Amino acid sequence: MPDSAAAPSAFRRHARRALVVVAGIAVLALPFAAREVARHLSFFRARTVEIEGARYIAPDQIVSRMRVDTAASIWDDAAGWERRIASHPQVREVRISRQLPGTLVVHITEVPPVALVPGGAGLTPYDASGRPLPIDPTAVDLDLPVVPARDVAALRLLGEVRDSAPQLYARINDVRRLPRGELLLQVDSLNVLGARDLSAARLSDILPVERDLARRGRRAVELDLRYRDQVIARLP
Repeated sequence: MPDSAAAPSAFRRHARRALVVVAGIAVLALPFAAREVARHLSFFRARTVEIEGARYIAPDQIVSRMRVDTAASIWDDAAGWERRIASHPQVREVRISRQLPGTLVVHITEVPPVALVPGGAGLTPYDASGRPLPIDPTAVDLDLPVVPARDVAALRLLGEVRDSAPQLYARINDVRRLPRGELLLQVDSLNVLGARDLSAARLSDILPVERDLARRGRRAVELDLRYRDQVIARLP
């Protein structure tokens, strides 16, 4: 036979959940002045902060920047919290939503690292604009290309490839500048030569060439993109 005590308990849980949903809908439908009243109700105190989208940023860094005090309500203006979070050098975009009755959900879009650049303190992650990022590569698994020195054009190229051709980006091991200014990329075990202003679209021209060679059972050791509208393959 069913437990007669369990049924009322389950009913109360469902009733509480329904009350929270109804209360939230009611507050959302209220005019601004009424929401101001709701801000002072302990029912809507901000008890929990959830972070979504953060891969390299430690959640406690986000929470500490928000400075949510014990009297804060989820109906407080989120713009101030968003501004403080957006000042973090690894944050590209931030949006805060509410989860009733007392949770703030922080949605983060990070500035991604695109390469590791060696320096006096070891390898430092850089973004596509040429800025170093405060990520400890010994604490976070970073599988990134290596650029021997801060080369803004090369870093920008890597950022473009990461966005437009992520599978190709994942194959790039390093990018270096040759004495005459051209670029040399190591893509898996393949050397790719490019002009000093090599673009992501032009780099992607190696893909159909690789597929064509593979159909013929051949493999290039070097592909040269320095000549306009041509991809010159050097075979072993």
